[in-house]
Amino acid sequence: MTGIAADRPLLEVRGLRMHFPISEGILMRRQIGEVKAVDGVDFSLRRGETLGLVGESGCGKTTTGRCILQLERPTAGEIIYDGVDINSLPRRDMLALRRRIQVIFQDPYSSLNPRMKVGDIIGEPIMVHGLAADATRRAARVRELLSVCGLDPNFADRYPHEMSGGQRQRVGIARALALEPEFIVCDEAVSALDVSIQAQVINLLEDLRERFGLTYLFIAHDLSVVRHLCQRVAVMYLGRIVELAECDELFDNPLHPYTRALLGAVPIPDPTIEAGRVFQPVRGEVPSPINPPSGCVFHPRCVLAVESCKQARPELRELKPGHWVACTQVS
Repeated sequence: MTGIAADRPLLEVRGLRMHFPISEGILMRRQIGEVKAVDGVDFSLRRGETLGLVGESGCGKTTTGRCILQLERPTAGEIIYDGVDINSLPRRDMLALRRRIQVIFQDPYSSLNPRMKVGDIIGEPIMVHGLAADATRRAARVRELLSVCGLDPNFADRYPHEMSGGQRQRVGIARALALEPEFIVCDEAVSALDVSIQAQVINLLEDLRERFGLTYLFIAHDLSVVRHLCQRVAVMYLGRIVELAECDELFDNPLHPYTRALLGAVPIPDPTIEAGRVFQPVRGEVPSPINPPSGCVFHPRCVLAVESCKQARPELRELKPGHWVACTQVS
């Protein structure tokens, strides 16, 4: 690998937009508006790192992940994977690329086919991509993947309904690993699990990242989970990234008012400290992505907002090395 290729990010997202049309009428459908689910997102991912993408429900985190996976075709922008814009790839080339990019879905109950045995669920992508045409080799690979993910290899003969939620999520992880990918989108991968099971799955994901050199985009709303697993964190609000920094830097020194509000809402385990803490919730409601505010999308709820915040959209700027903020009122 050349020096340039080694330094190049594995994934670059530039100006990503995903606007869903709103139509009315039965016979003559006409567009009357659009939902701006993702409205100009920029970030990059280095090989072997975990980037956390956090924010409130409806801010565009999952849609961003689906665009990267090409489950949604973006309205605009570039998604550069290993130097190639995957938005413009022909279908045959995209099929080959899917081996390298996998996903772990949020709900282990609905993401597994209830009519298939676990062994068939994990073995199906191996068969589709022709990695092991022989059934015996495929079964051996399935058993190996189950063992790697902390499950009894005999679970290959079970159906998903015969397993707990944590075990089902491990099956989802094994299925994602079946094609030996290098990049995995974890879409709220632990949010549907009990807290005790969450810790086990998080530790498993971290072990797998170190063992196989994986790169993760970890979409979540639980900030404590993100702090444990991620090297960098991007904070989204209403379809835009408002802050991006190294994990410890962002948690110890949040600069954007929205990031400060998110961290301020996290409960403190010590009841004495929690009882004496002054919490100031963010005023107002999240605006509709159908008609987002002009300028800075956070200005209607921001304590630092001035008149200029209503006019111009702030761009991400690097206030410290590696610490990017989209706010004109912080320095």
